[in-house]
Amino acid sequence: MSTKKTAGAGQGRGLRGLGLLAVPLAVLALHAGTGAAVAQSHLVGDAAAGAPASAPAVRITEGQVRETGPGGTLLYPSVTSCLTVTVRLADGGLVGAHASLFQVPGEYRSDRILGALRDRVGGRGVTAVEVRGAVGAWHPGYFTKAVESYGDGEAVPYPTRPDPEGLAAAVADGLGQPRAKVTVTDVPDGDQTVR
Repeated sequence: MSTKKTAGAGQGRGLRGLGLLAVPLAVLALHAGTGAAVAQSHLVGDAAAGAPASAPAVRITEGQVRETGPGGTLLYPSVTSCLTVTVRLADGGLVGAHASLFQVPGEYRSDRILGALRDRVGGRGVTAVEVRGAVGAWHPGYFTKAVESYGDGEAVPYPTRPDPEGLAAAVADGLGQPRAKVTVTDVPDGDQTVR
C-alpha cells in the first residue's frame, strides 16, 4: 500500500495517516452540510502547519468552577444577579467561578465556590483576580454564608449600597490572595467573555 504525501506529511509519523482520515471526515462534513473542502482544509492545513485548532470558549454556568489553558477563553453566560471571579494564572491560563446568589441544584453555593476555586488554582502562581457582575446585588457575607443557609427567623443581610471594597476583601480572603491582586467591576447584565 502506498501513501501519497501531502503538505507537511514528512513532518512526523503521526501526520502520515491524516490524508487517509480526510475522506471519512469529508463524508461526515457533507452529511452535516458543511462541505468536504472545509473539513479537508481544516484537517490538513492546521495539522500540517502544526497550528493548534482554535478551542471553543470554556463555558461556566452558575455555581460552576472551570479553567482553560494559556490563550484560552472563558464564557460566563447570562450574568444577571451573579458575580464572576476569574483568576489569571502566571502561565497565561484562566480559572473561573460563576457565583450565584441562589444555589443551582448540583452546583456550588456562594459560600463554597471560593474554596472550590482556590482548590482548582492550587499552588499555581496568580497574577490577578477579576470580580465582575452585579456588584450592587451582593453582600460580601454571601461568600461565607449563602442566602439559602439562613434559617427561619434569621435576618439575611442584604446590600444597602454597592460594596466593591468589601467584595474584593472577601474574595481575596476566600482565595488566600493579597487584596492588591483583586479588582471588582460592576458590569451590565449579559454574557461575559474573558480572554
